[in-house]
Amino acid sequence: MIPVSRILIPAALVAGLLLITSTAGTIQTGNVGIKTTLGILSKDEIEPGVYFKLPLISTVQEFSAKDIVIDISDLTPKAKDNLSLRDMDVSIYYRANPGAIAELSAKYASQSARHPDGYFMPAYELIWRIARNACYEEIARLDSLLIHTQRDQLGTAIARKIQEELDRTDKGVFSISRVVIRSVQTDPSIEQSIQQAVANQKKLEAMQVQTEIAKKEADIKVTEARGISEANRIIAGSLTREYLQHEANLALLKFAEKGNTNTVVVPAGMGVTPLINTGK
Repeated sequence: MIPVSRILIPAALVAGLLLITSTAGTIQTGNVGIKTTLGILSKDEIEPGVYFKLPLISTVQEFSAKDIVIDISDLTPKAKDNLSLRDMDVSIYYRANPGAIAELSAKYASQSARHPDGYFMPAYELIWRIARNACYEEIARLDSLLIHTQRDQLGTAIARKIQEELDRTDKGVFSISRVVIRSVQTDPSIEQSIQQAVANQKKLEAMQVQTEIAKKEADIKVTEARGISEANRIIAGSLTREYLQHEANLALLKFAEKGNTNTVVVPAGMGVTPLINTGK
């Protein structure tokens, strides 16, 4: 028969160990702890590290004070032209002010969500609903044909809308760091219109390039014509009567030097006596 003392001692050790572990715990870096004692929520957050609590009557829940991502998928909002998107996937990144999480855990107790790692994400359900509504409202401001070209602007607009909604009731408590549009799939008929619009845009760009080339070529021709016109003007201004007489004299001299010239044609109106070699 086993002595009672040999049974009680290990049991006491186990009970003591359980008592110690029930009075202490740890909070991970980037998170805070919220203590509840006999149903009364403490207003002071527990900082990261080791904490102690009263056994059996106190509990501590760990809440994230880091960036939390909310993935919203399979949205089908209507655009400004009343055409619905086939699918839209968005990721929203937010965080809560560490010094306000105790109040948040009381105010939005039923709207916090538990992460698979065990900690809680403050007001997760609340922000999920606000973000979803913001996506629908901002899509309704854009034409369906333009959404695929304005994803960055759309993400910024959604983030701003969510922040505005949160600040109305909890100013300075939540911060929306960014919104990422992961996917936007339009209706097949819209896709065809988008492709046609892109093709037309490329065609227009090509025509604009051709127009610019034609303009440049025309400018070159105009410049050349002006140059020729200016050259002719300068030449015409230099052809005085005396200069023309001088040139005619030189021509006659060349005829005379050949020695076998019998006829010389003199332009009408020139006051010059032709030199005629009649030969010997």
